[in-house]
Amino acid sequence: MNPDSRRRICFLTGTLNAMAGAERMTATIANALAGLGHHVTVLSLWDTTSRFPLHPEVRHEAVFAQRPSFKRAYVTTVAGIRRHCIAHRTEVLVQVDTMLELFVLPATLGLGLHHIAWEHCHFDEDLGKPARRLARRLAARSCRQVVVLTERDRHRWLEALRPRSEVVCLPNPLPFPMPAAPAPRARKTVLAMGRLVPAKGFDVLLRAWQAVAAAAPDWHLVVHGEGDERPRLMALIRELGLQGSASLPGVCHDPLQTYGQSSVFCLSSRYEGFGLVLIEAMAFGLPIVSTDCETGPRELLAPGEDALMVATDDPGALASALLTVIRQPELAARLGASGRHKAGAFALESIARQWDALVRAPG
Repeated sequence: MNPDSRRRICFLTGTLNAMAGAERMTATIANALAGLGHHVTVLSLWDTTSRFPLHPEVRHEAVFAQRPSFKRAYVTTVAGIRRHCIAHRTEVLVQVDTMLELFVLPATLGLGLHHIAWEHCHFDEDLGKPARRLARRLAARSCRQVVVLTERDRHRWLEALRPRSEVVCLPNPLPFPMPAAPAPRARKTVLAMGRLVPAKGFDVLLRAWQAVAAAAPDWHLVVHGEGDERPRLMALIRELGLQGSASLPGVCHDPLQTYGQSSVFCLSSRYEGFGLVLIEAMAFGLPIVSTDCETGPRELLAPGEDALMVATDDPGALASALLTVIRQPELAARLGASGRHKAGAFALESIARQWDALVRAPG
């Protein structure tokens, strides 16, 4: 890279000490831009621990050692962001959640930064925080770009807010190299993966699995992830008598092995911002059974071509689709092969180049 085109970039996030999609993508894109020669820092609002490996040239700092009350620590938070940007001569600030605009706007007054808001949730979901809607309006007026994950979401931003900002669709990349070969799909395992929270619909999946287990007792359901819903989901497994056919082994520490040892992937979410796990599963040639939820699955998947899709919150429909894939190996193979072909478009190198162009764009 021409030294003149290098940028001093800061990714501002809540924390990297969480096994979640936005945090994983922050580390992935920060690493990729550092690999392209940019000077990259990650500023967490709290905790300098990262659950994801960081490039040796990525510097990770935090405003607070532990999560504070941001209402009480608002002024200190704003001052900490401003101090970091000045100390590192930040040129491009990427906020990894539009909610952070409530801190960033006052923190960067007069600094002349290239300001990018990166939205990981779909526009019509505020995650229980009405202030997110205000933050989105502020971002739409004050940022140079707002990055969203799907074209559907880009259109929602444009029609609802008529933003001054440029709204750019940049999908999340596959966070690992495209596997050289598809999974052998030799084990009778259905895989699901995500945080154990209500949005992921794992309660619906377990109720569906009761019917699947009765009809295909030699198959096993593995749900990787961690979260507040664990006690409720464990109780539901006991209630439904699924102790022998469904398991919650916790966070997945080796996704390559986990996908490689599975035969079907199921996404049961009530809503998604993107659904990176779908791209990961497709890269391994796993047939997909998914809910038809906003916004990622509806854009990423083609019903009947690379996935079977059903309505949200419908255990019966989910069970029927899973049994269809289990009982029809030719259909499963066709869905998996089509998905694997599509996953190639999400290679990290390609999307990193798009981020590189974004951060280097003249004002």
